[in-house]
Amino acid sequence: MTVMKRRAHTVVLALAWASVACTPTFDWREVRPEGAGLTTLFPCKPVGLVRRIMLADTAVEMTLYACSTGGATYAVSFADIGDPQRIERVLAELAAAAARNVGSTASPAVTPLRIDGMTPNARAVRQAFAGQLGDGQRVQEHVAVFARGTRVFQATVVGAKLDGDAVDTFFGALRLSA
Repeated sequence: MTVMKRRAHTVVLALAWASVACTPTFDWREVRPEGAGLTTLFPCKPVGLVRRIMLADTAVEMTLYACSTGGATYAVSFADIGDPQRIERVLAELAAAAARNVGSTASPAVTPLRIDGMTPNARAVRQAFAGQLGDGQRVQEHVAVFARGTRVFQATVVGAKLDGDAVDTFFGALRLSA
């Protein structure tokens, strides 16, 4: 990243953070999930857990860091799938699973995603879904999926009503180590 880009990024993050920092609901902190090679900001103290899931017909260990505040849950998960040929399929599966989790049937607007340090991929996107939980509660969800090498990532914010500034701060802070 050039010095100018780094400065612009720092200013944007500082302004975004300042716009939500005065709200006692959000207690922003830098988090570096162990084994992820990722740095981000969470608006509350995340808890981590690991579980085995199926991705692209292969069992993998997926690590999840998540916390809830202000009526929303913020999460980052990641897994090493070991095979670069499966990256696109796994990213598509992660995005589709996010839509299913909130019962979304509409095709969302898809925004290409660029995160410093990620491996470029056409399936690296950010999407917003509206849906309904099993109990009938309406819910919104923003999700980003991306990869670095054979490690795939999913960042998610989900809740009944999302704070746009907080969502942008969360996604804007995602950085992969060089």
